[in-house]
Amino acid sequence: MRLRTLLIWLAVVPTVAMGTQVAVTAERLLEQSARLRADVEAAERVGAPLYTLLVDMQEERTATAAQWAGTDGAEAELRIRRAATDTAAAEFRRLADDPSRSFTEVTRQLDRLPAYRQRADTRSGGADSTLAYYSDVIGKVIQVYQQEFSHAEDAELAQASRPVVSMLQATEMVAREDTVLALAGPSGELSFVGYDQFVSSLGAQRYLHEALIVPHLTERDERFYERVVGSEDWQAKTRIENAVLSGHKDTVAGIKVPAEVGGWKSAHANFSVQMTTLNIDLARSVLARGEAKAAELQAEVAWLIAGSGGGLLAVVVVVVFTTRSVLRRLRELHERTVTVAEETLPDVVARLERGQTVDPQALPSVTGDRDEVGRISDAFARAVSVSVDGHRRLAAERHGFGLFASGIASRTGNLVSRQLSLTEDLQDTFGHDEALLAQLMRSDQLTVGMRRQIENLLILAGGEVPDPHTEPMRVADLLREAAAEVEDFRRIERQALDETSVEPSVISQISHLLAELLDNATRFSPPKSKVVIRAELVADGLTVEIEDRGPRVSPERYEEMNGRLHQAPPYSVLAQNAHRLGLFVVGHLADQLGATVTLRRSVYGGTCAVVVLPAELLLPTEGETPREPARREPALPAPAAEPAAAAKPEREREPDTEPDTEREPDTEPDTEREPDTEPDAEPEPDAEPEPVVHTSAGLPSRRTKAPRRAAAAVPAARPAPAAAPTRPALPERVPQTHIADQLRAPRVPETRVPQDTATPEEVADAWADYEQGTQTVEEELRRDQP
Repeated sequence: MRLRTLLIWLAVVPTVAMGTQVAVTAERLLEQSARLRADVEAAERVGAPLYTLLVDMQEERTATAAQWAGTDGAEAELRIRRAATDTAAAEFRRLADDPSRSFTEVTRQLDRLPAYRQRADTRSGGADSTLAYYSDVIGKVIQVYQQEFSHAEDAELAQASRPVVSMLQATEMVAREDTVLALAGPSGELSFVGYDQFVSSLGAQRYLHEALIVPHLTERDERFYERVVGSEDWQAKTRIENAVLSGHKDTVAGIKVPAEVGGWKSAHANFSVQMTTLNIDLARSVLARGEAKAAELQAEVAWLIAGSGGGLLAVVVVVVFTTRSVLRRLRELHERTVTVAEETLPDVVARLERGQTVDPQALPSVTGDRDEVGRISDAFARAVSVSVDGHRRLAAERHGFGLFASGIASRTGNLVSRQLSLTEDLQDTFGHDEALLAQLMRSDQLTVGMRRQIENLLILAGGEVPDPHTEPMRVADLLREAAAEVEDFRRIERQALDETSVEPSVISQISHLLAELLDNATRFSPPKSKVVIRAELVADGLTVEIEDRGPRVSPERYEEMNGRLHQAPPYSVLAQNAHRLGLFVVGHLADQLGATVTLRRSVYGGTCAVVVLPAELLLPTEGETPREPARREPALPAPAAEPAAAAKPEREREPDTEPDTEREPDTEPDTEREPDTEPDAEPEPDAEPEPVVHTSAGLPSRRTKAPRRAAAAVPAARPAPAAAPTRPALPERVPQTHIADQLRAPRVPETRVPQDTATPEEVADAWADYEQGTQTVEEELRRDQP
């Protein structure tokens, strides 16, 4: 899972949890607000008729008790009270239509009212049971108030509604006192049960006023209550109650109440109205608080939603900012890491491999940041530092080993040069012995190859090929010098198509590069075939083509080898191909010279190596004019040939005009193959002889160090020098004077071979068969070698 996803989940989970909690809380508050509004609406709709029913039932109960006691005018009063009660009950039944509320219990009790009225009219049963029915109905009404309008779920409203219910209960207790005193009638006597009811009601209503009403009244309601209880009527009520408690007399049938009871009815009529007003005010105050609480709850929900939305928005903003900040820092760290890994570190490694210094500012440094991204950056900086230190040590070791290998190669090269000088002295000394001279020439050729391998080591070790040249060299002489480095030089045909010279400082490098390519061409082409090297001026400089007739190579192999030639390969690739160093040497030399070397398939099915030397390495040849369009250099003479009267002249020849085509070389330049014999060279009598530098014994030199000079006449024979006092000097040999007698006869004209009519496809098939056979023989020879 991506870090971005983890950060998003880290923000989504608490956001969803917070949103869910806000939704649940808002829903609960809205539900409470709706319930409060429903209670307020129900109280406004049903509360007033219910309270009217309660008061009318109390007055009907008192009138019923007065009728039962035989008080004058009680029947007319009872009819009036019953009519008021019926009107209040009908109104209550009409409005109390909500089945979810507890109004049904009151309605069920009211259905029994006619039966108890009949019992009161017929005076069947006891008065206590009939009056107890009215008390039960009134108790149910007070219970409805307590259940439906006390707002028990809200502590504040419950506290505010408590005085209302307590006032209703206290009013009921006073009404019961009124009923008991009305039941005493004109006789003024109460039964013991009636007296107990009076005492209980008195104690209850006083407790309610003192404990549950007065402490919970507001300041305004408390002032109104104090005016009520301080009135004359309430004082009269209190005196009558005290008189009944203390001034009653026990009789045989019951309790005789004092005469002060006569003032109860008028006092009760006055203070009951005031208490009713107080009850209504308390109820309205509770309803107003309920409405305000419902509005407050709705406002709280709005603020909750707004605040939660703002909080969630802040959380989202913080999460987005944090996520973007973290991801930005990680992206910058990734970009710096990729830049260091793909650009800086390879450049540092390349500079270390070249032995150059490295700027520490270019590498990431440890910043010491303590956060997670900073620690990762510091860890990467330490890893880069360790990697650079390791590459620095490897570069130092490689540089040291290169110096060591360069020193060994230089010392060995000096020994080889001394060996070549010794061989040349031996050739001068024993040049009269043809067999020994041939072996010495063979030894000289092998020593030259050894020197070239030592120079390869010197090049790969980072050194430079020693260059003794101080003067420019003609291209024709350069081709001859490169061919002389190859063991099977007799098969090489040279063609210098243009006259130009090469800078003296790069002669040895160019000669070495061409010698490696020529050696590769002679080793991997048929033993009897020729290898052609042509040099020609082009727009970009000098192009040198080396064409052989070796086996085929796949295009993929060409692409791989050209990759090594177009850019000097690193030493890691060299370590994997230590047995094949030719292309590596050519690549390094081409890189030093600024030349390009390309291998491709030749028209003959073999490989054509194209070397393009830049124009800044060339110089015009002084004192020479361009020759004819094509000229072929003769091959070096056979080492065991007899001397002749004069040098063998060169002959002119038209250049090979076959076009270059793609083809596939299959191997690289370091596998040996048998040398071929020297190709025939027919002299042209009219061609201008090319000068050859000779040794003191008259032999052609293997390396041409001086620029071309005008050809001089070569004497037919040189007399033997006088004997020296130390050792006799060898007679100087003249080219073409040591050939056998059989070769001095006129050359028999060669039989003209008719032109081959085979198609290119047939020739290609024939060469493929030849290549397969050649490879099979080579594999057998390799297995036979120890």
